[in-house]
Amino acid sequence: MISSSSTSSASHPGRRGFLRSSSALIALPFLESLGFRRFVSAAAAPLPPKRFVFLGMGFGVTKESWYPDQKDVGSGYTLPEGLAPLAKHREDLTIVQNLANQYNNEAHWGSTFWLTGANRYAEPGQSFHNTISIDQVAAEQLGRDTRYASVQLTYKGGDNSGHGPGLSLAWNRQGKPVSALNTPVAAFHKLFSDDSTPLEQRQADLLRQRSILDTVLEDAKTTRRGLTAADQDKLDEYLQSIREIEQRLEKEKEWLEVPKKVPDPAPVEPDKSLQGVEEVKVMYDLMVAALQVDTTRVFTYRQPLDTLIRSMGATITAHNMSHYEPGMRMDVSQQRDLKQSELFAHFLDRLKGIREADGSSLFDHTTVTLGSNIHSIHYLTNCPTIVSGGGAGIRHGRHIVTPAKTPLCNLWLSLLRGSGLEAEAHGDSTGTIEELFAA
Repeated sequence: MISSSSTSSASHPGRRGFLRSSSALIALPFLESLGFRRFVSAAAAPLPPKRFVFLGMGFGVTKESWYPDQKDVGSGYTLPEGLAPLAKHREDLTIVQNLANQYNNEAHWGSTFWLTGANRYAEPGQSFHNTISIDQVAAEQLGRDTRYASVQLTYKGGDNSGHGPGLSLAWNRQGKPVSALNTPVAAFHKLFSDDSTPLEQRQADLLRQRSILDTVLEDAKTTRRGLTAADQDKLDEYLQSIREIEQRLEKEKEWLEVPKKVPDPAPVEPDKSLQGVEEVKVMYDLMVAALQVDTTRVFTYRQPLDTLIRSMGATITAHNMSHYEPGMRMDVSQQRDLKQSELFAHFLDRLKGIREADGSSLFDHTTVTLGSNIHSIHYLTNCPTIVSGGGAGIRHGRHIVTPAKTPLCNLWLSLLRGSGLEAEAHGDSTGTIEELFAA
């Protein structure tokens, strides 16, 4: 086990490939001069794990300048103006059109059902229902060996950025919202800062929380007697949530004495005042750093839009922009598209720049999806969708137009299976999109 403290005060590379200081060990990249080449010749490096990143855009895009012409398909398509900053990554992108959530009927909810494909009216007498999101399906299989099974990011404040109900893009197996880190500072400390609370106190806190859960479960056995069938279902749902808390506590216990890994160079604590463009960029950088040291293998990021366009000089709200027509609102919408594409290109640059133990890149084993449940304005079909990364085995460099109203969940099922994860179906999926993998 690697300790966060050391008796040595000198910073120098050791035989095991770490920079050692008086307070921390920072992992070095694999350097041939430290014997990595000899190590590889003696035993093959382990296969890097699969990873997922889902980036939600809220109010969709500008339909006139973001989508390629639907008649212009395959590898020779013309990259539209709204995606121009992604030109250098063209061969590593797949644009998919005509995907939709058949139950989507909320023109201001760009992410609530984006990763679930759920019918909000599926439960009789209820006005809202959701199901598990694809990121949480992936996290159940990919998160067993990482400190955090998944990490959710969002933005601070209640501005209308076009996302709808939820605490993040993620929803658990009971269709309940999963909370998120809402500032770069919160994300930085969650991912890279070790808790300074004494170990004994943290152990005692975990034991106390577990004791409370045990009491709740014992009381539930008595409460069940005499309940109606409907109330028993509600109680079972509640107990399942308790079991999920138990699982998180058990995982926390396993990692209690393991220092958090920090990449080299180590990220620094972000400025608390960050908003808009710089906020998104820093969140992207923190995600890459966490994936690099395998803190988690699954990220979702519900991105800000109001602060994004204001940081670009806009004087209107994101909601007003979303109802664009030719003129100033449309200009802002198109500038938003360009900036989001520019930031996405930066994220892909960073993923490609990180080397794995076997010499491949972080990008080669990560599947990244950028999109929204909203097409543009109040259109809800043809959800804007870009997939990148090598994690799911997609043959990139193409523009694919699926049959009209193809379930968006067919894409999610394709990504799961393409990454080697077990999944019979997801949401309202009817199958996979085989064209994604066609030679």
